Amino acid sequence: MAIIRKIFVFGRFEPHQRQLARPAIIYAVFTVTGESSVRAGHSVVLAIFLAAILMQLSFGEENSRIVGTWRLVSYVAEVQATGEKLPVMGDKPNGYVTFLPGGRVFFMLTGEGRKPAKTDRERAELLDTLVAYTGTYSVGGDTWTTSVDVAWNPEWVGTKQVRSFKLEGDRLDILTPWRIMPNWSDKGTTRSIVSFERSK
Repeated sequence: MAIIRKIFVFGRFEPHQRQLARPAIIYAVFTVTGESSVRAGHSVVLAIFLAAILMQLSFGEENSRIVGTWRLVSYVAEVQATGEKLPVMGDKPNGYVTFLPGGRVFFMLTGEGRKPAKTDRERAELLDTLVAYTGTYSVGGDTWTTSVDVAWNPEWVGTKQVRSFKLEGDRLDILTPWRIMPNWSDKGTTRSIVSFERSK
């Protein structure tokens, strides 16, 4: 009869601003006695399978903290050069973000006072008060990373968008990295401070 004396599971992770990525390698170290090589092989597979399940459960618990639909409350851009904070989406922006349990997120954020466009210029200007994208996400600690596959701006497709967040009850506060945001690139390097409330 096979006896698995010890099992150690190690994950090799890709560090990215405290983002806990999926394990690249899982190792099981064990000793087997009194069993044929075929049965020993089965024990190896079982040990690795169980370890993988446990690690997946851990990732699911991380993601579950923000799973659900959140309503946009405020959107402010901070200008790095001056420290000025601007309500770039208006005082009462609209929008939602939905995190699905399966690991996909949908963002649809719009500025205050948007009206139907009548000219090509007005249609183009509407893009300045829209942020919309989707992709797969993973959570690690107080950050999440979205691998964008569809976006209102093609520049974001194929990128990894990292966000720091703070969760307090039904409020979700988000801070983006410093970057040139295409919607208000004339402001130079900015970061966004965004707040949501859990939709009920």
